Amino acid sequence: MPGIDECLLEAMTLPGARGAALVDWSSGLALGTAGESPVGDHETTAAETAELARAAAEYESFAPAAEDAGGPPDPADGAGPPIEDLIVTTRTGYHVLRFVETSFDSSVFLHLWLDRSHGNLALARLRLRDLAEGLVLR
Repeated sequence: MPGIDECLLEAMTLPGARGAALVDWSSGLALGTAGESPVGDHETTAAETAELARAAAEYESFAPAAEDAGGPPDPADGAGPPIEDLIVTTRTGYHVLRFVETSFDSSVFLHLWLDRSHGNLALARLRLRDLAEGLVLR
């Protein structure tokens, strides 16, 4: 099971990967980074992506309660984040934010920045899911 550094290095092996980070969306701090940052500073990128992640996770429009979604809560769903991932497409790249479930009360996500001309968005989503599931936070 990979730790933070191994996870981010693995994410950077994806086609078109420009940068990766593990971010705490409640504080906006980067817990680990690899590669480049879209704005040249990983901490600024972490704070900005955390704001987006917080909005998506907290607004009912994106993450309705189970009762609002047409049924009672399903215990099999666990108590993880209400959203699996977010994708932001820009003219030159893709930003994939994958929420990470942990055994403790956490609010972290993986952020992968891909070059649009070389990145494979479908592969990135699948691989980030696997990385998030195997991530061991130390």
